[in-house]
Amino acid sequence: MTSQQTAQTMKPATAAKKLGVYLQATPAEFQEGVVSRTELNALQADPPEWLVELRHKGPHPRPVVASKLGVSIAGLARGGVTEALTTEEIEALKQDQPQWLVEERAVQAEVRKEAVRIKEKNAERAARTR
Repeated sequence: MTSQQTAQTMKPATAAKKLGVYLQATPAEFQEGVVSRTELNALQADPPEWLVELRHKGPHPRPVVASKLGVSIAGLARGGVTEALTTEEIEALKQDQPQWLVEERAVQAEVRKEAVRIKEKNAERAARTR
């Protein structure tokens, strides 16, 4: 008895997340279908023009916007940014440096410092117990 291998598929929202693009900005055929693992790998290896354009100009999903601004997703929300932004809008925010962005970047820097401190403390503790 042989079992037939079925292709692993995912919803368009999952595929868009893995590709780092805003689902609503993708072509209709991408949004309406399902994406197989093979298709996703092909999109990543040889992205079509629409994917290259989306990654370059946006609109970008909130995780990408947060990363480009150097803040957390929660920091974006506290700053009033709830929608996808284009690369141009992100660059404008970087230039304008609104107060919320300055504060959230400072918060993010503290979070990173604390993570490093905890990691070093845990490494030290692990070294002592050996």
